[in-house]
Amino acid sequence: MTLTHHHPLSPLTRPARLRPGARVAVVAPSGPVVDERLDAGLDILRGWDLDPVVMPHVRGRHPEFRYLAADDESRARDFQEAWCDPGIDAVFCARGGYGAQRMVDLLDWTAIRAAGPKVFVGYSDATVLHEAFAVRMGLSTLYGPLVSAATFLKDDDTQRHLRTTLFEPEAAMVIGAGTAGPLIPGRARGVTLGGCLALLASDLATPFARASARGGLLLIEDVGEDDYRIDRLLTQLLRSGWLDGVAGVALGSWEECGPYERVRAVLYERLAGLGVPVVEHLGFGHCATSLTMPLGVPALLDADAGTLTLEVPALA
Repeated sequence: MTLTHHHPLSPLTRPARLRPGARVAVVAPSGPVVDERLDAGLDILRGWDLDPVVMPHVRGRHPEFRYLAADDESRARDFQEAWCDPGIDAVFCARGGYGAQRMVDLLDWTAIRAAGPKVFVGYSDATVLHEAFAVRMGLSTLYGPLVSAATFLKDDDTQRHLRTTLFEPEAAMVIGAGTAGPLIPGRARGVTLGGCLALLASDLATPFARASARGGLLLIEDVGEDDYRIDRLLTQLLRSGWLDGVAGVALGSWEECGPYERVRAVLYERLAGLGVPVVEHLGFGHCATSLTMPLGVPALLDADAGTLTLEVPALA
């Protein structure tokens, strides 16, 4: 079996792991939360001996657009104040939806860099923020559960994997789901990046966008996108050259995207030309058990074994 090598992306700075008693800010950079779900998620965090701090606009509602939690400036201010508070060790997203793109450029990235590395956790719409942290700060982040999401509230394995990653990252070095296997066989090394496919495509050509995934292990998943829309998103990444030189691809969940065999055919046909290993069903994203995927860390993707093995712990 050949191991493909590419000119690598550089590994990013890893923030420190969390300790019992750590204060963690909860923000809503995207959509509005359901109060009862948020309360349940906060209880889980408290059960881990964390001290969650709910930022002022997390329970907010935009006066006009029902899909946003508060206005852009308020959502950005919450995020900024959380990150720049020296007493806060981590920032967790309450939910996804849509809206991070509208606030990411309102953040003062000079001040965020000056505040130093912290743990950032979120998935789905938070992809835009993960990319911003990677490009503008060189910071490794966690593509992981949302505090008010049903998966986090209901699924023990989702909770356990995030908790282990946060507190004891050495025990979460091999990431794999029982479902995982090769769409395209092989092994590859690279630095992890990625997130929600639609958000990665929507980031292209914006002022601070990542130029290329060259040398990276690309993690992608999505929700509620028909097969032709997945085709369009992948084709956009291919046509832009953003996927040139990618080392390997890990596929998460494709919930509400139609019959998986149709989605799988599109994924295979669009990705096979890259000539790199592709693993499917790795168990991250919008699925019943959602594993926490560290971004910006060197790793080995083994499509045949259905595993992503980190070469360093997710957190320092």
